[in-house]
Amino acid sequence: MHTGSLRTHYNSIPFKDFHFDQEHRISVRDRLGCAVEDMTINIIDYPKYFTPNGDGYHDSWNISSLRLETTAKIYIFGRYGKLLKELRPTGDGWDGTFNGSPMPSDDYWFLVEFFGNDSDELNRFKSHFTLKR
Repeated sequence: MHTGSLRTHYNSIPFKDFHFDQEHRISVRDRLGCAVEDMTINIIDYPKYFTPNGDGYHDSWNISSLRLETTAKIYIFGRYGKLLKELRPTGDGWDGTFNGSPMPSDDYWFLVEFFGNDSDELNRFKSHFTLKR
């Protein structure tokens, strides 16, 4: 778990750039230093695009940084919400096809579900990526 700090005398808009996947503990305090909220968040880095053209670079899409999350499942959806693929981070990833046919260049959406460390709570993360041909 990351233990870095954003401590300042008072910062109404704190910012921290996280460059790695892991769990982070966030504590928010008011101007008097009283705890307002403590929470744990998971930062997930994922490929923003892939190019399944057989050149050996970015030919499949997956979130390999979640490979240690044994419960993680990834669902990939088309523009209109059709489920195209279900995969695990430990697998080969999505090759950009559906029922054996290549999908067009477009944006695709995904949902990741996993149980966090020492938690029975199901974590969900949604975002999108681009398939470029």
